[in-house]
Amino acid sequence: MEKRYPIPPFTAETARQKVQAAEDAWNTRNPEKVSLAYTIDTEWRNRVDFVHGREAVQQFLSRKWERELDYKLKKELWAFTENKIAVRFEYEWHDAAGQWYRSYGNEMWEFNEDGYMQKRYASINDAPIEEKDRRVL
Repeated sequence: MEKRYPIPPFTAETARQKVQAAEDAWNTRNPEKVSLAYTIDTEWRNRVDFVHGREAVQQFLSRKWERELDYKLKKELWAFTENKIAVRFEYEWHDAAGQWYRSYGNEMWEFNEDGYMQKRYASINDAPIEEKDRRVL
């Protein structure tokens, strides 16, 4: 596999770059593109779902974005070490009935030496909002 820059060990600048790259990719809502940032055997916890492997990530994200319509995400770097990054995020979306939500959460990421994410643990809560109260545009 090629290296996926930036690679560990992270600095403040390269950790911010990694977070921005993740935000940009997720906002495409393209499961195949997003999944390329993860190792073949990546390990995830997303809410109550446990996902193992890049193919399972693609399937998970396809289902997610079928439910979470007009999804828009903002990520913020909170902390980092040599090969780990902690992120705070919020995203907004609506369901098929038109109810808008703002989802808040934290992610813990661990990267391999080539810059691919091998572990992603996400804790997320949803809050119903009015469309007029959206702020992640």
